[in-house]
Amino acid sequence: MMKNTFDVVLLTALPASGKSEIRNFLAHIEPQRLMKEFHIGDNLQLDDFPYVNFMRRIDEEISRLSEERIFYPTNENPFFDGRDWGTLTALLSEDYHDLLNRTKVEADSPAEYLFERIDRAGLTAGIRPRMALLKEEVRKTLAKALDAEAQQLIDMKQKQYTDDLEGKTIVIECARGGPDGSSMPLTGTAGYQYYFSNLAPDLLDHAVCLYIKVTPEESRRKNFARANPDDPSSNLFHGTPLPVMMQDYGCDDMEYLCSQARKKNTVTVNAHGKTWDLPVGIFDNSTDKTTFLRADEKDWDPALVEEVTGAVRHATDLMWENYME
Repeated sequence: MMKNTFDVVLLTALPASGKSEIRNFLAHIEPQRLMKEFHIGDNLQLDDFPYVNFMRRIDEEISRLSEERIFYPTNENPFFDGRDWGTLTALLSEDYHDLLNRTKVEADSPAEYLFERIDRAGLTAGIRPRMALLKEEVRKTLAKALDAEAQQLIDMKQKQYTDDLEGKTIVIECARGGPDGSSMPLTGTAGYQYYFSNLAPDLLDHAVCLYIKVTPEESRRKNFARANPDDPSSNLFHGTPLPVMMQDYGCDDMEYLCSQARKKNTVTVNAHGKTWDLPVGIFDNSTDKTTFLRADEKDWDPALVEEVTGAVRHATDLMWENYME
């Protein structure tokens, strides 16, 4: 039977641009229609935000022990080391392989297991181990404080494991960008060029990119409108601090990369000694089309649903054309 679904969709955008809202929209479409009209199968979902939140939790707990923070100067600031964007990307690639291989984890200490994963992922980005170099009593105290949260993170991934990946689409969500006022191309560890080039090669072999376009100003507006301080670990309602919004998400480079690509509606990715033409579809959310999707489905305006449906279908059609070549 001819293949009719994407294997991997990289769902990308600035924070609060509508990624989670689009995921919610797709989750409410009947499976056969989702496959036929959008080339998306039953979703298996990965996201690097849980790791961002876990790294912040490590720093919160280590501060309580009067030890130096590891990842962030404060919870309101960007990473100490921009290469941790590579750490997050390596963690996503590992999660992808875990889904494919149905890797089961039964750790005596779930937090210690994640500490080791973070150190290993950091090494791929050129960062020396940090958790392993903590004093043993500090690491053990951290692990005890974070074991329950670590287990939840592990369970969230493993509950998606399936014996059969036929007709399934792995959706990998993340946000990347660069400092406000940057000129293109973004360099160093900023932006999507760094992200794409650090993904595992076998993941890139099977990937397309759905990009949700908003201005940085609209991203900031929606970010602060959605933020719920009582639910900071929520995908739908977490808020990104203003210094992070300005330093890490003041702009992004997706449209620049598309304009420089060797093939229309793609991004050229040079990595691992190979070149990919990564298919890209753009959903323009510059004028907000998606906030209504946060409400209960019964309250969705049919006219707004039709508008979103057409825009998503247009983007996925462009992705499909290049995916099947």
